[in-house]
Amino acid sequence: MAEVVLSGAIRANLLSIQNTAKLLAETNIRLATGLKVNSAVDDPTAFFTARSLNTRATDLTNLLDQMDQAIQTLRAADEGIKALTKLVETAKASANQALDTPINPSFVEGPRDTFTNQTLNLTAVFSSIASLEVITISYGGGTAQPVTVASGLTVSQFVSSLNGLTGVSASITTNGSLRIEADDGSDLVVTSSTGAIATDLQVAGTFSNGQNRTKFETDFNQLRTQISELARDASYQGVNLLDSDELTVNFNESQTSQITIQGVTVNAAGLGIGEVTTDDFKIEANIRNFIAQLDGAISALRTQASTFGANLGVVEIRESFTERLVNTLETGAANLILADTNEEGANLLALQTRQSLGTTALSIAAQAEQNVLQLF
Repeated sequence: MAEVVLSGAIRANLLSIQNTAKLLAETNIRLATGLKVNSAVDDPTAFFTARSLNTRATDLTNLLDQMDQAIQTLRAADEGIKALTKLVETAKASANQALDTPINPSFVEGPRDTFTNQTLNLTAVFSSIASLEVITISYGGGTAQPVTVASGLTVSQFVSSLNGLTGVSASITTNGSLRIEADDGSDLVVTSSTGAIATDLQVAGTFSNGQNRTKFETDFNQLRTQISELARDASYQGVNLLDSDELTVNFNESQTSQITIQGVTVNAAGLGIGEVTTDDFKIEANIRNFIAQLDGAISALRTQASTFGANLGVVEIRESFTERLVNTLETGAANLILADTNEEGANLLALQTRQSLGTTALSIAAQAEQNVLQLF
């Protein structure tokens, strides 16, 4: 198809209108997207530099999520230490109560004026008691300990046999009565396994008139169990810094800057708090030893809380720095590719005016050729 021959004036105006239309299209795209660089064609250097900056900002933003989770893990550990400290302090209060509680033996006392002469045979004093009868004594739910009334056993010897039992004391009072005691203050049980000697002596039964520290032993061990269970439960997202877990926090996208937080074992055994066995609290020295263990545990918890606090401070500082760095990177990228909407708006207005003028100029140039028609 043959080309249309245009005059120089018309072609010049046409080129001007085409250039204006191209600029209008670019300006409209910039206003629509808000970007002055939409592809590498627009400005390769600015486009790829901005992409690199935004990519790093995205990587650091992902790290911010990790840092935030690390902060929550440290806070969970800190809350665990606070609760553990309260439990340890409660256990110490229980031990101090035990220390302040005196042990009063539980006892039974027979009738007065019964044993005025301890050299007499027991069977002579109580004709109802026969040789080989057996009296049994137990305390605190323990095993019954027997004493047999052998032939020729005197009152004094009988009392000595009772004193030979573990945890039991016996005596003839100044009033001539038989007194049997459970030294630790727990329930005293006196029975007859052969014959009715305990009934004959009027000391049979269960007697809980003493005072002991058994309750404090139980309370202490229950608190010790709670300490271990709480330490086991102080985890966050599967990481428990109170159960020797390790937490690594990365501070840059290449993982060359990081902090590794080593967890500790702060259950009862890890804190050096031993278990109270039966009758441990009978001896004051033992109680003081447990109190010393609890003081050491409190000191260890406070030291570890300080360590975790320092670690938390580091992570929070790096999180704040990373947030500002991400903002800087995104601002730098935006400065390279974002369009100035005010400037582009002014450009659009100017180009629309230029387009109108170009159309008018093209019309004027065409009129010059139309004047030829007047010759016919």
